[in-house]
Amino acid sequence: MLLGIDHIVIAVSDLETATKNYRDLGFAVVPGGKHPTGTHNSLIAFADGAYIELLAVYDPTPEALRWTKLEEGGGLIDFCMQTKDLRTDSALFRGVGINMSDPAPYSRVRPDGFKLHWMLSTCLDHNRGVIPFLIEDETPREERVPSKTKHENQVTGIGTLTIAVDDRDAARRHYSAILGDKGQTIERADLGGAGTRFVIGGHRVDLVAPTRPGSILSDWLRDRGPSPYEATLITASGKKGALDGEKTTGARLALV
Repeated sequence: MLLGIDHIVIAVSDLETATKNYRDLGFAVVPGGKHPTGTHNSLIAFADGAYIELLAVYDPTPEALRWTKLEEGGGLIDFCMQTKDLRTDSALFRGVGINMSDPAPYSRVRPDGFKLHWMLSTCLDHNRGVIPFLIEDETPREERVPSKTKHENQVTGIGTLTIAVDDRDAARRHYSAILGDKGQTIERADLGGAGTRFVIGGHRVDLVAPTRPGSILSDWLRDRGPSPYEATLITASGKKGALDGEKTTGARLALV
């Protein structure tokens, strides 16, 4: 059973600069540490249990570059769902026609030397970016996710993750089969698109395809393919609107 968004992944070219920029935006950013695959990260944890991962390469191995997709310009590139039973859920995904990997071990060494361990299952085909990768912790999750969840901008969690898709019917079928829910049909006039909304845990996932010529999603799909497009962040500050794209390294984030 999927429990909601575990985290969203934002690829950055320089982790130190990105960490400073997000702090300037009012986020409490915590150094995450290094993965043995050649990437390192900083983390922004929220009261709803989800977090933002700022991910950069320190050693340009093929696996590191595959994860960050820096050749596509970085920004919001991926997302992860939390599960309590990774093997069952990855088998469920495969059972509805999604090419998911078997669970595989991953790790990260925090700056204090503590080594974190978890298992991941990832989509192996063109649906990667539309279909989340799945995580199950081996070390306690509270060791992986920072406890610092209070931010100057008063963001408390992730609201809606919007994913640009080129085939909204296929995306809806996959999610409906996984979740046992038909979802809600939505119109996104702001994007010139329409699609389906699913509620997973405390988060919303909008699968949106362009419905008219000139839709901004058409350009996105041409340049980057089906993938996460934007995310809203819930704030108690009363200050709403899009965050500075230069500060967010191109990730489309808005406070709501």
